[in-house]
Amino acid sequence: MKISEYAEEVLKEHEGLRLKAYRCSSGVLTIGYGHTRNVKMGDVIDKDTAERFFVEDVEAVERLVDREPFAKDLSQGQYDALVSFLFNVKYSSYQTSTLRRKIINNVNDVTIPDEFRRWVYGTDPVTKKKIKLPGLVKRREWEASMYEDL
Repeated sequence: MKISEYAEEVLKEHEGLRLKAYRCSSGVLTIGYGHTRNVKMGDVIDKDTAERFFVEDVEAVERLVDREPFAKDLSQGQYDALVSFLFNVKYSSYQTSTLRRKIINNVNDVTIPDEFRRWVYGTDPVTKKKIKLPGLVKRREWEASMYEDL
């Protein structure tokens, strides 16, 4: 399966386009539309490179979702929600999550959208404390609603 064009556009909106390397809210060096591999402080790219990185990054996440035991049972909305989520969250964190466990048990479990809504915290770079990030709240709400749209 592939992410829908609609979800692709919303994902870009959530990520935003930054052509100069920066540290995201979790402190990870990032560039383009949320690209994090091999980024160094001071890196600068053009929009075409950002688009190429985005396509490569989305395809990598799609491969992760497609390997899941439940992949064939997902609706397009559920697939889009998971791709967006995994684009933003470390796969290792997702692997041991209640979200994944619930999806494995029943992709249509009505409590799954609430699991997306729990992933709204980042780390304050100064205090190192967890803080609720409004951008993540908005993104997770969109993912939850996409997942619910069977």
